[in-house]
Amino acid sequence: MKRPFKRNVALVLPYAVWMAMMLALPSTPECYAARTLVVALLLLPCLFYLKRHSAAIRMNRAVAPSMLWGLLGGLFVAVIWVAPESFAWYRRWCIIGEGGTTNVGESDMVMLMVRLVGSAFVISVAEELFFRRWLLRFAGFGWMVALFAIEHDRWLVGAIAGALYGVIYLRKGLAAAIVAHVTTNLALGIWVL
Repeated sequence: MKRPFKRNVALVLPYAVWMAMMLALPSTPECYAARTLVVALLLLPCLFYLKRHSAAIRMNRAVAPSMLWGLLGGLFVAVIWVAPESFAWYRRWCIIGEGGTTNVGESDMVMLMVRLVGSAFVISVAEELFFRRWLLRFAGFGWMVALFAIEHDRWLVGAIAGALYGVIYLRKGLAAAIVAHVTTNLALGIWVL
C-alpha cells in the first residue's frame, strides 16, 4: 500500500506546489525564480523514485525513435501555439487573459534565463508527471485534455497540446512526452525572447 501512495505523491506534489506557489505569491520574476527552484528540488527525488519503481521511465532499445517523436511533436505544438495569434477570432474566443509573469520584458538577462529554464525544464516535467502519468490514469483522456486546456490561457491550443502529449505518452512513453513538452516550452521561450 505504501508504493501507490508514494508514487501518487511523486506524480502530484511538484505540480501541486507549483500551482500553490503561483496562487500565493505575487506574479514577479523573483517569485517565479523561487517557484522554479522549489519545484526543481522537489522533482529530483520524485524522478529518482519513479525511475526506480516504474517501468514507464526505464529506457529501452527504442529510445531514439521515441525521443524523435517527442521532439517533432513538441515542435509541432510550438508552431500551432504561435500560428493563430494574428487571427482576431482566436484572440477574442480562445485566449483567457494573458498568463505569465508581469514585467518579464523588464527583467534582466539572469531572470529571463531563469524563466526559460523554469518553463522548459521544470514546469513541463511537473505537468507531464501530473497530467499524463497521473491524471490520465485517474480521470481518463478527455478530462486530462480538458483540464490541461483550461490551465493554459490559450485554451484551444492548450487542448490540442494536451491531446498530442497524451497520444505521445500512450504510444511512446513518459520520457517522449516530457521531451515533447520540454521542446515546446523551450521553443516558445526562445520565440518570446
